[in-house]
Amino acid sequence: MKIAVTSQGPTLESEVDPRFARARYLIVADTETGEFHAVDNEQNLNAAHGAGVQAAQLVAGQGVEAVLTGHCGPRAFQVLTAGGIKIFNGAEGTVADAIERLKSGELTETDGADVGSHWM
Repeated sequence: MKIAVTSQGPTLESEVDPRFARARYLIVADTETGEFHAVDNEQNLNAAHGAGVQAAQLVAGQGVEAVLTGHCGPRAFQVLTAGGIKIFNGAEGTVADAIERLKSGELTETDGADVGSHWM
């Protein structure tokens, strides 16, 4: 499965960023092959408005099936789910840890946003 994990750095050893929209990087990984690449999310770090929607569109453009993050706001949640992308909140530790937790069934798909708009 092709997934995106919010990250504070560009590697699998980087810590998961708890923020979806304002994560520094998005690590796009294939859970079957282990291949990954980092997507720079700098455009949304200090965006006054629309960071959630823009980050969700960036993720959707990567062709992922799921997102692993700490938290996801309502606008991002709406865009991601409209695109058929599953969201798994509560990811923590390193990106590699979060991927392993998903593969072992420890992360569950969320059915709604868990923070309000403009959560920092």
